[in-house]
Amino acid sequence: MNRPILVMYFKICGFLGAWTRSKRPQSPLNDADWPANLAIGGGLHYEGHTPGGDSRSLTSERLSMARRKKIYEGKAKTLYEGPEPGTIVQYFKDDATAFNAEKHDIIEGKGVLNNILSEFFMLGLGQIGVPTHFLKRLNMREQLVRSCEIVPLEIIVRNYAAGTLSKRLGIDEGTQLPRPIVEYCYKDDALGDPLVSEEHIAAFGWASQQDMDDILSLALRVNDFLSGVFLAVGIRLVDFKIEIGRVYEGDFQRLVVADEISPDSCRLWDIKTGEKLDKDVFRRDLGSLTDAYSEVARRLGVMPNNPPTPGKPTLVN
Repeated sequence: MNRPILVMYFKICGFLGAWTRSKRPQSPLNDADWPANLAIGGGLHYEGHTPGGDSRSLTSERLSMARRKKIYEGKAKTLYEGPEPGTIVQYFKDDATAFNAEKHDIIEGKGVLNNILSEFFMLGLGQIGVPTHFLKRLNMREQLVRSCEIVPLEIIVRNYAAGTLSKRLGIDEGTQLPRPIVEYCYKDDALGDPLVSEEHIAAFGWASQQDMDDILSLALRVNDFLSGVFLAVGIRLVDFKIEIGRVYEGDFQRLVVADEISPDSCRLWDIKTGEKLDKDVFRRDLGSLTDAYSEVARRLGVMPNNPPTPGKPTLVN
């Protein structure tokens, strides 16, 4: 195990004892499972293994992963069939991409951080009545989520001018907008996810008018929640994007927040210094992406201020 992964392991294992038991649904894995999960990327367990991660455990887990059916692989996540009908396993990769994947790198530990942070936000949204596809975190890299039909739109909520908005309209980055602005982009990597209007959405049948009303309401509720959570820890939520899924229950459908919410999908600035704590660190070569994401996790209480160090072994007579 190399140094970045080892440091990440100590940070997250220190956090598990307190935060995971109070904040998340009970995972089928216990703390003894985590070293092996991190070492091989946190594969989902469909069968038991020996705690502590011996060679039989790793072999069993790799075989279990190999038997799963891959549904889809994107730039930052891979989706597999879930253990129950109507469920999907969402695996968080260490890949970092920018400029429609023209820039690409592997940032060790990034998937672990995004998995835990996305769980934190999805659970928080659920607690205030915002429906999401999240069911539970399975291990350090995987979540069990509800299967849903993704609306082919990226929903972007902007509180401050930055990125493409600043370029399009000539507004200085960091300018506070008169009110949150909601934009829509058509999800198509080959086209560069172009900006579209509600007229386009209606004309091409991507969503009904009722869907659009509900999507707007969900987006603004997510914005209110995230803005408050980040403000409390000294972070400005500049903008973010979410995806929305349709969940069918008999003859009825409802819309839920899907995909992920993490520093990959948010633009986050330190309120006092303006330091960037999001994927712009990677886009603009501003330093360590893992350090930026770890700082967000630390402020939110997902990581301890001082990572624990392993104690001395105890001899047993």
